[in-house]
Amino acid sequence: MRFATPLIEGRLIRRYKRFLADIALPDGTEITAHCANPGGMIGLNMPGIGAYLSYHDKPSRKLKHSLELVRLDDGTFVGINTSHPNGLVEEAIRDGTIAELAGYPSLRREVRYGKNSRIDILLESPDRPPCYVEVKNVHLTRPDGPHPTAAEFPDAVTARGAKHLREMTDMVADGARAVMVYLVQRSDNDHFRIAADIDPAYDNALRQARANGVEAVCYACQVSPAGITVERQLPLML
Repeated sequence: MRFATPLIEGRLIRRYKRFLADIALPDGTEITAHCANPGGMIGLNMPGIGAYLSYHDKPSRKLKHSLELVRLDDGTFVGINTSHPNGLVEEAIRDGTIAELAGYPSLRREVRYGKNSRIDILLESPDRPPCYVEVKNVHLTRPDGPHPTAAEFPDAVTARGAKHLREMTDMVADGARAVMVYLVQRSDNDHFRIAADIDPAYDNALRQARANGVEAVCYACQVSPAGITVERQLPLML
């Protein structure tokens, strides 16, 4: 995925009300951008951190800028826009990067299933069971934590995420395949873990789902102001 227009560089002043971020531009102008991220953004929302914005000129948009990336002090870019992972995973399935999900001629997005839910991606083939793919955005890394090189999920309690795991388990019980894809929008990790201290209920839900046939994989991205590309698989430490 390449950004349609060059990103605008600035510095984060503050992120607030979950979906708003005040940004200082190099010329001293301050703007408010949409922050498409409902999570805690632990370690990624400090005042002064590098911030990269896309610009949208649709008349219907109240906020013309969206926060896309932050840049850490060591130069690592981290994607924080949670509207991108589904498209990134679709690209990676189509180009064969995610080998575990190869071999399905049909790919559909946002298909209704379960109890008033939509699956992120439904893969279908005439000669095999359907495959339900749920995508989770990952950007949490805690350098001062017990696993400083791990990518972790979630960064806030997610009852919705646990609900999805239960519904995917139901799909497996009905004879389908179900796969959790954890997509890491950064490149400085060497494995993936569940942040059980942040959300023990989600950790337990994933353990139960995997015991009942739900699969899990994790892939990390190369992130830059030019774009984001799914690059490599990370080992699971679950």
